[in-house]
Amino acid sequence: MKKIMELSNGVSMPQLGFGVFQIPTHEDAKKATLQAIKAGYRLIDTAAAYMNERAVGEAIKESGVPREDLFITTKLWVQDMGYEATQKAIDHSLARLDLDYLDLYLIHQPLNDVYGSWRAMEDAYDAGKLKAIGVANFENDRLQDLMINNRIKPMVNQIELHPFHAQFKRVQWLQEQGIVAEAWGPFAEGKQQIFSNPIIKKIAQSHEKTTGQVILRWLTQRGIVVIPKSVHEERIVENFAITDFELTALEMDMMSTLDQKQSLFGDMHDPETVVTLEKMHLDYDER
Repeated sequence: MKKIMELSNGVSMPQLGFGVFQIPTHEDAKKATLQAIKAGYRLIDTAAAYMNERAVGEAIKESGVPREDLFITTKLWVQDMGYEATQKAIDHSLARLDLDYLDLYLIHQPLNDVYGSWRAMEDAYDAGKLKAIGVANFENDRLQDLMINNRIKPMVNQIELHPFHAQFKRVQWLQEQGIVAEAWGPFAEGKQQIFSNPIIKKIAQSHEKTTGQVILRWLTQRGIVVIPKSVHEERIVENFAITDFELTALEMDMMSTLDQKQSLFGDMHDPETVVTLEKMHLDYDER
């Protein structure tokens, strides 16, 4: 397994990271991030919309790990789209995280003024505020259009990826374009009893590993970056311990049979979903 992924601009990105989505309180997010860094994670993934950038920033400072050894990602929410709004949003995220630069900055959703935001991100990249730029939740056609009409190609696309939504063709296209696929929700947020799935359990037992470790290994063997989240120290440590075993070709195929070929988290092509996201205005400094 590759422990480091090289982005198209030469920047090195850890393949195994830690996500902080849906960690409910400032103290919980800070504590979990500190535990993750202590366990060895160097990629930390947050977002303005998660409203825990300040907590992540405090954990980074308290960890004692040199800034250059960490890879910090955050994301631009829908309400901050557009050239000038994005410039301000980047500075606000840097301030909340108390950082001079971000290793990766992503457009969180393919909505609103994507092109104005992308050009602001290109300028911030040129200025050294952002070491790499990319997107999240972009279908391949939208990503292709963005690539055609802008100067810098996105380096990462963070998308829903887990055994029940494997997205083989989508990932293959991204990799052919030199764009790193990054999995959000690698455990499907526990849906459909994923941790007790009999196929995954059988594979896990053969390696004396947990089902969670098998899922992460399956994704990383496909060349995908993963950012599992947990607030439990034992699970945080466990999720990081996936480099000492390898799934066989047969086991990879067994995992592939679980693919349901549809999202478990809603349809971005549904107009009502778009309306909901566009109306979701957040006060990032409330928590």
